[in-house]
Amino acid sequence: MSNPYRQIFAAPGAKGFSVAGFFARLPIAMAPIGIVAMLSQAHGEYWLAGAVSATYALTNAMISPQISRAVDRLGQTAVVVPTTIVSVLSFILLITATNQNWPVWTLFASAFLAAAMPSIPALMRARWTELFRNRPELNTAFAFESAADELVYIAGASLSVGLAVALFPEAGMMVSTAFLALGTAAFIVQRGTEPKVRHVAGAVSVGSAIRQRPVQIITLALIFVGAIFATAEVSVVAITKELGQPNAASLVIGVYALGSFLVGLTLGALNLRIPLHRQLLIAVAILALTSLPLLVADSSVTLLAIAVFVSGIAISPTFITAFGLIERRVPESVLTEGVTWVMTGIGIGMALGAFVTGWVVDSYGPQSGFWVSAAAGAATVLIIALGQRTLSGECTGGEDCAMLEPAQ
Repeated sequence: MSNPYRQIFAAPGAKGFSVAGFFARLPIAMAPIGIVAMLSQAHGEYWLAGAVSATYALTNAMISPQISRAVDRLGQTAVVVPTTIVSVLSFILLITATNQNWPVWTLFASAFLAAAMPSIPALMRARWTELFRNRPELNTAFAFESAADELVYIAGASLSVGLAVALFPEAGMMVSTAFLALGTAAFIVQRGTEPKVRHVAGAVSVGSAIRQRPVQIITLALIFVGAIFATAEVSVVAITKELGQPNAASLVIGVYALGSFLVGLTLGALNLRIPLHRQLLIAVAILALTSLPLLVADSSVTLLAIAVFVSGIAISPTFITAFGLIERRVPESVLTEGVTWVMTGIGIGMALGAFVTGWVVDSYGPQSGFWVSAAAGAATVLIIALGQRTLSGECTGGEDCAMLEPAQ
């Protein structure tokens, strides 16, 4: 039996835009936690670091779907080039403001403008769809993208924190900004795989993807999953600092990646018979249960690393099944926007999680931060459990039935 991943990368241009896109989307994970690491070290206040990070992430969450909608209408190059330039220059301004101790309002202003960064994962999936539209290889490509997204969120955060702690506070954000500039440039110059602008019949009547119930359910659930990420990252930084081993933060966060990434790739190559909506419920249930050991894992770096590793096992399956459901439940004409809304949910969760956890850590101590993770895990299970009927594709008639038709 041939390797399904080898088949998708045999397509002309696939390897090139995949490599460029991987580096271009690292800032999605590096920037939010990088801002926290940079400002918490430079100013010594977690609440300020969390607030500035939240400003960036929440603003990006609001405008990213609109940017993706513009991409559908005008093409990737026409939209991605100017928005990336604005984002890169604003990140440079944020780094400079931190280093030079400029007024606090400049931190918030530059973070707000930096949010113009486009959704690279959505652009990647659009290119895969262009290559394998209505072909079975598209499922494998989406599984690879989900595993890559998971690796980006975890490895990117680890890299950002590690650079900031090991070198100097601004190091993580400097590397993140370089990845954004160079990676996006390398991605966008590959015009051969750029999707053509299509005007799909009926697109106007479908409306925004966020109006569709499956997108609403999955986006809301992944807000809490994003909060789990941010909580783990902020808490690990605070706990390792209190234990006197701040350099261990990047290694502890990094153990998320290994097991989860391997599980994700394995799952993407399998053809499980369990319905996707059931797979998602199982994944988030495991995610919630494995968050509980984090509550008692603050006595040593080794114990903390083990607990973080266990809690990361279900992350990739959650991503893969969530995006798989979006692909099947969202019409093709708004698929890119639908993917962006889900990515937006993760970003919102990371922003809110960083802010809330920063406040909890400042108020109650580093070991208390993981309570936010436990609460977010429980909320995720509740949302997906209540949404099982909708996510299964069942409907009773009316407007929602049209919304639930799979995109083929």
